Amino acid sequence: MASFPGLSSRSEYSTLVEFLGKAGIGVGDDVVLLFDHIQYACKRIASLVASPFNSSLGKQASLVGGVAGESGRDAPKPLDIVSNEIILSSLKNSGKVAVMASEEDDTPVWIADDGPFVVVMDPLDGSRNIDASIPTGTIFGIYNRLVELDHLPIDEKAQLNSLQSGTRLVASAYVLYSSATILCATFGSGTHAFTLDQSTGDFILTHPNIKIPPRGQIYSVNDARYFDWPDGLRRYIDTVRQGKGRYPKKYSARYICSLVADFHRTLLYGGVAMNPRDHLRLVYEANPLSFLVEQAGGKGSDGKSRILSIQPVKLHQRLPLFLGSPEDIEELESYEDVQQKVNPGYEV
Repeated sequence: MASFPGLSSRSEYSTLVEFLGKAGIGVGDDVVLLFDHIQYACKRIASLVASPFNSSLGKQASLVGGVAGESGRDAPKPLDIVSNEIILSSLKNSGKVAVMASEEDDTPVWIADDGPFVVVMDPLDGSRNIDASIPTGTIFGIYNRLVELDHLPIDEKAQLNSLQSGTRLVASAYVLYSSATILCATFGSGTHAFTLDQSTGDFILTHPNIKIPPRGQIYSVNDARYFDWPDGLRRYIDTVRQGKGRYPKKYSARYICSLVADFHRTLLYGGVAMNPRDHLRLVYEANPLSFLVEQAGGKGSDGKSRILSIQPVKLHQRLPLFLGSPEDIEELESYEDVQQKVNPGYEV
């Protein structure tokens, strides 16, 4: 039997719900119930992603809904929409969510006046890679509903609840759909990963209290865009891959072009995963993943500032994102000019 750090015997294994109920991490019954419904939704998405029929779904030409102005590589795919609907249904059934804001929707969806939580999410990150069987993922963050806004009109309070600072996150998680389905979550007291046991349908704690290495030896970025990068970022990459940086070993490049997959590897092995363009969304991607990496001892940055300190002003606000080991992020930020401002309009 495989062994995992911190787990010495099969009797010590616990499911996600057992962990939340017994680990003494200070979450209430409402959070436990909400996560029970979220894990159910993610199991359904995992099954959908692995289905032999998802290819035909992904090729459907006509779509309804989606974010206005999105086209080409960023246009919502049918699998994104189906995943969005699966999660929305589970959140409604939980009875614990006031509002859901999704990368796939123009505006937040108000669910219930008395729901204690706000959920922001990217329902299926990397869905354009599914036909090639490349890993995909779901990302979500959870906030408390701002009761002081309850008197406002629904549209206004839905928007303002969804634009909370990342410092107010109660919990965040991603689910990786790959050779294994892994749910990695933080509730503000460490980062923990659970692997789906296909024989029982339970998410089992396999990586308790993840600690990202202080420094890695891997950088993850699409360096085909090297000549569009600013001078500082080019100098940083040139330096570390030659082993001439603060860490005297040559770095290797590993890039999947699936945010959840690249981040998951970085969380376990260290290094830095990045997209230097104004491309990733602060509310749905950068804030939840930055909360996770910080709780594991790492850092999330836009190249200049801590991600969680940035106040969102728009639901679909985009920014550069650098996630990883603290020493790697600090070294990268020291080059200052690392945010790419040139965007020729990439198709891939």
